[in-house]
Amino acid sequence: MATSPDTPGIRVVSAMDEAALGRFDAIIDVRSPAEFAEDHIPGAENLPVLSNEERAEVGAIYVQQSRFLARRVGAALVARNIAGHLQGALADRPGDFRPLVYCWRGGQRSHAMATVLSQVGWRTSLVEGGYRTWRRHVTARLYDSPEALDLVLVAGDTGTAKTEILHRVAALGVQALDLEGLAGHRGSLFGGLGAQPSQKMFESRLLGALTALDPARPVLVEAESSKIGDRMVPPLLWRAMQTAPRVELRAPLAERARYLVAAYGDIVRNRPALEAAFARLPLYPGRKRLADWRDLADAGRFEDLAADLMEHHYDPAYARSARKDERRLLGVVEMATLDESGQARAAEAVAELMRRS
Repeated sequence: MATSPDTPGIRVVSAMDEAALGRFDAIIDVRSPAEFAEDHIPGAENLPVLSNEERAEVGAIYVQQSRFLARRVGAALVARNIAGHLQGALADRPGDFRPLVYCWRGGQRSHAMATVLSQVGWRTSLVEGGYRTWRRHVTARLYDSPEALDLVLVAGDTGTAKTEILHRVAALGVQALDLEGLAGHRGSLFGGLGAQPSQKMFESRLLGALTALDPARPVLVEAESSKIGDRMVPPLLWRAMQTAPRVELRAPLAERARYLVAAYGDIVRNRPALEAAFARLPLYPGRKRLADWRDLADAGRFEDLAADLMEHHYDPAYARSARKDERRLLGVVEMATLDESGQARAAEAVAELMRRS
């Protein structure tokens, strides 16, 4: 860590890693809320020196009028917003507060905030190169450096409560990686509900989760395709998943249908969301079958609908995929029920199979 030549007294972080981030009391992202929402360094708080609208206004002045006027208007807005943060979010920070500040590329916005914080007396640091430094770090870790992880997949037909059992196994002390949670997408029959994080945000979350894992211990991860909703699993991780051994979960069709209706009741009873789920089916089911499914939904027969969808669409697709799956099978966990006790027993069985592997 060096001192900034442009702003004496302010330290510069030139290399980005998770260990470096842990040395600071707060990570302050001074970019606009829209930039922050797309992606940010994990754990950062957004204290923008320009709002979305102000940033657009200054940019328009720069393009349409003059650089000087844009800088003058921008400086006034930045000064006002920094003052607001000092009186608001930063008002209770102690004298030995150590913030790390960054903007898009380590330019005027972060230097303005860092200068003021430094003058207050806080030991302030800047990320050299700004957010782009973090983004390069994420890309290098996820796309260029192979992850040395001992993965075990939890697989099974639609409706076998794979995600819930993954969490239960984690509660037993086994390492787990919840890709659906990181991607903001509930997979299975009815897909996601609501907006997913951006690809960049997904990757930042994923890197944070991977960094927290012990590479010497096995990691349970749900068997997924290369895309989770609209988010792509980085190729290096995806290739590792393609060769990982697997544990198979099995449960009766009727039990899986009951579980799905209970777990996804907010979707199955929401007709537009249900129609959107039908539209996402990779293969068109035909007009007759689609009409039958709509009739079941209209009649409120959601368990029958889920069972029919699985029997005629999802289960055959999974069976075709499973026949070609050459990954080593560690064992099969048969579940008579998918209630709380059934899931708990399955989690114990999965944990035991992982210990034996």
